[in-house]
Amino acid sequence: METCWWVLWWRLLVVLAVADVGLAIDEYSRADFPDGFIFGAGTSAYQVEGAANQDGRSPSVWDTFAHGGFAGGPTGDIAVDQYHKYKEDVQLMAEMGLDAYRFSISWSRLIPDGRGDVNPKGLEYYNNLINELISHGIKPLVSLYNFDHPQVLEDEYGGWVSRKMVEDFRAYAEVCFKVFGDRVSHWTTVNEPNILAHGSYDQGISPPGHCSPPFGAAACVHGNSTTEPYLVLHNILLAHASTVELYRRNYQGKQHGLIGITLYAFGFAPYSNLTEDVEATQRAKAFYLGWAADPLVYGDYPEIMKRNVGSRLPRFTTEESELVKGAFDFLGLIHYMQVSVKDNLSSLSLELRDFNADMGAEIMMDLIVQFPVRPRALQEILEDFKQLYGNPPIYVLENG
Repeated sequence: METCWWVLWWRLLVVLAVADVGLAIDEYSRADFPDGFIFGAGTSAYQVEGAANQDGRSPSVWDTFAHGGFAGGPTGDIAVDQYHKYKEDVQLMAEMGLDAYRFSISWSRLIPDGRGDVNPKGLEYYNNLINELISHGIKPLVSLYNFDHPQVLEDEYGGWVSRKMVEDFRAYAEVCFKVFGDRVSHWTTVNEPNILAHGSYDQGISPPGHCSPPFGAAACVHGNSTTEPYLVLHNILLAHASTVELYRRNYQGKQHGLIGITLYAFGFAPYSNLTEDVEATQRAKAFYLGWAADPLVYGDYPEIMKRNVGSRLPRFTTEESELVKGAFDFLGLIHYMQVSVKDNLSSLSLELRDFNADMGAEIMMDLIVQFPVRPRALQEILEDFKQLYGNPPIYVLENG
């Protein structure tokens, strides 16, 4: 999920001045940021488009989940109606002085049946939005997927729990490259796959809302919290890598764009100075971020995950490992809050375990301060990336 936040180019050789909170934030101006720093805004399709039942769009898993009554029943049926008001929105972006706008494409709007025919009205909308942005000097950054595949694919074969999703996602992505790639220079495939796999298939708190007792934060009808998170992330990585291979082979040379994937990163800090909590913090980093980042950089999952999860963690074949390794031109990064980590190795003795139990750590959150923010945490995350993953190109696509 996204709201309006800064977009920036970062290469860890640059020090983000605002990490040192020595001055009030309103004392900074654009002149304090390095050349090439991109200010922008980001949204996702279901949050802003509206027009959920108009012009040929089919329901997505977000529609089904929202209409199921989660969180009191709000839906994106109307939202802020960007589908009809995109010109007004772009004008406001221009008046704000934004350099870029990151938005996601609704698979259900562009290809309502999940595969096959393209919806002309959906095609027209995204062409119009992209052209309007460019005419105002705003760079479009496009995310192909934000928790919202067509419900028809969920009904047909279970969505991301099936390998069939890899082929259908790649075909959908190719349509986007063909029709929009002449004007889009930056693509991301999947938004927050690590949060999607855990939140949607273990906790059941985001679409399609899968979990199984005794796990999960919702009353789920479908799912298996012990296996599905790992299976889903595995299939997402294969879909992503397959899509990157396609883009590099058929489109990048002509369109000269870049492609990546967007990961969520908590700031992690030990709950105490105890060695057990310090070690638990390292496990949390491996489970939440290394789960996706390690395969992308090294071609395999973190060793601690392979040990703790065992046979429930899918294995890459040699060919798959080679496909996934290096499958990005840049990594998108999302960071909102810091959490404390407390040791819970005793959970590994449980006969039935989910992601949290496999991690052997407990995430401690301050319930009074819902989203604890520590500015230095973002810098520490970037320093971790530099140390662990060889200083890859990174766009910080959401933070706040």
